[in-house]
Amino acid sequence: MRLGVGMKGAALGLALSIGSVFPASAQDTMKFGMCYDLSKSYTFITPQVVQAARDLADLVNMKGGLDGHKIELVVQDHGNEPQRGIECYEKLKREGVMVFDMLSTPVSIAVLPRIMKDKNILLQSLVGRGDAIDGKVFDWVFPVGPTYWGQAANDVAYIKQQMGAKLKGAKIAFVYVDYPFGQEPIKILQTIAQREGFELGLFPYPLPGSDQSSTWTQVRRFQPDWIISWSLSKMHVVASREMKRNGIPMSKYISVNWLNETDIANLGGKEAAGLKRGTNVAGGQDIPIVKEIIADLYDKGKGNGERAAINDVYYNTGLAIYSVAFEAARNAVKQGGWPVTPEALKKGFESIKNYDANGLFAPVTVTAEDHGGGGKTRLEMWDGTKWVPQTDWISAYNDLVWEVVKENSKKFAAENK
Repeated sequence: MRLGVGMKGAALGLALSIGSVFPASAQDTMKFGMCYDLSKSYTFITPQVVQAARDLADLVNMKGGLDGHKIELVVQDHGNEPQRGIECYEKLKREGVMVFDMLSTPVSIAVLPRIMKDKNILLQSLVGRGDAIDGKVFDWVFPVGPTYWGQAANDVAYIKQQMGAKLKGAKIAFVYVDYPFGQEPIKILQTIAQREGFELGLFPYPLPGSDQSSTWTQVRRFQPDWIISWSLSKMHVVASREMKRNGIPMSKYISVNWLNETDIANLGGKEAAGLKRGTNVAGGQDIPIVKEIIADLYDKGKGNGERAAINDVYYNTGLAIYSVAFEAARNAVKQGGWPVTPEALKKGFESIKNYDANGLFAPVTVTAEDHGGGGKTRLEMWDGTKWVPQTDWISAYNDLVWEVVKENSKKFAAENK
């Protein structure tokens, strides 16, 4: 079940002209700020995402940029520290950046009120607060694509399908790192559990995630039918070891999207058989945008990193995020001309219609009310050698998700008048 590509001609949905010539003025450059954790917790993903973003920007610039205007990515480390993230934002704002990406839930949460007050754009795809899809409250925040809340809801929908469309009386364990990222899905899981009548067990473990022994002992005693895990990188390896020690089969384990090919290698390909993950983007190289990057950049020695990284789903994640960002910027230039303002960028994001992020997302349509665009995920299973889709791209429990979104966004609005 491959994702439909739906490219917009040779320009790959970015309305590029090969014959365009860049103006010489620095004011004719569109800057995107990537304040990332390049040194601490998220280094398992940030290098691939930065590499992909740079590759895509180079490809766009080779084809004339955004209607003749060059893209520039400004990358800076925040070490996953909220205060450093705020400092990065303030620094890049002074340098003319209007679109910011933190790729960290705690840093995104910390910087969000400041960005909203300044009326700049926070690109929050695949991380951050789930209620930020409410464009009426979070009018300058764009979590385009699936949120953690949507992904968790889709995991439950898959479990329900596997249990014969009945969850009443079932036991689902939620195992998570006790930290903002890991805590994000709790509210939506509790809400769905109340409707469906299953027992939800919450099993946190502390950072850095190297000691999960007591947590998995509790999980064993709970005797869950399924396990949903919000873990990162080596935390999955620790979980696998503890599951084996406690006699819990890998087939019960459903991971958040942050589990990649390197993690599988560390788990052991055969030992990981049966493990499942929710995923937000299509993986692999059999996608036109990836093939074009390989042909136009890597085959000519112009890539922005190791060629091997292109095999990683995190690389495709970076391509998806920045396909969305550049599409919004293209819309802004097309609709409002140059120079582009934050308001024009906001309208550019809200003009994204049925866009599949160059074949990497299920298509999204962003509106002033819905800044997520109805993002979908799918479940995949590792069969010992490769990932095999278990569902189509789905979006489940939308009424409950939006109920929780409105409840939380209303609270945010009241606290930030």
